[in-house]
Amino acid sequence: MIVESFPVGLLQCNCTILACEMTREAIVVDPGGEVARIQARLEANGLRVVKIIHTHAHFDHVHGTHELQEATGAETLLHTDDTYLIDGYREQPAMVGMSFDTGPPPRIDGGLEPGTSIRFGEGGALVLHTPGHTPGSCCFSVKTPDGDLLLSGDTLFRMGVGRTDFPGGDSDQLQGSIRDQVLTLAEGTRVIPGHGPETTIAYERANNPFLQGA
Repeated sequence: MIVESFPVGLLQCNCTILACEMTREAIVVDPGGEVARIQARLEANGLRVVKIIHTHAHFDHVHGTHELQEATGAETLLHTDDTYLIDGYREQPAMVGMSFDTGPPPRIDGGLEPGTSIRFGEGGALVLHTPGHTPGSCCFSVKTPDGDLLLSGDTLFRMGVGRTDFPGGDSDQLQGSIRDQVLTLAEGTRVIPGHGPETTIAYERANNPFLQGA
């Protein structure tokens, strides 16, 4: 399995490409900008995008989606509880004191269903609904030849957790999502968060100050 993750966009969202080495089918998770760079990595690996999926719908995670849709024609999925953020896409930058032309909002073709697997060739990403940062926040659990992988979006960071002070955020929900959906994963699970460096479930359980007692 191919796993490539790199920061993109103004707020350096971690965009991740997951692909099947046999079929060259790929999914792109959170294309938050710099679409030319994303496409360059896809082309370098000879990959065909079959799905674009999102951990949630804040602008820094979906800013490049429309352009990538136009380039690939890939079906785009988002949990339906975050649809309101797409409806207010152009106004989102003001939440963090920014002002710029976001361009058109992405087209959402379908919903992410908890417990289902988003397929790409012989691989798959299991959808975990983890509300708290936003109502529709999701994490994606992936079995790779090198071990378990979690794409945690803005639910869990290295030594941190997602903000809950934006509209739709809920700190109690976030703690419950982490406790019930994330910390139940294997200790050695590699975690790629929505921003910042990688970590593991074991490291966060032992060291994350926001998870003590979770």
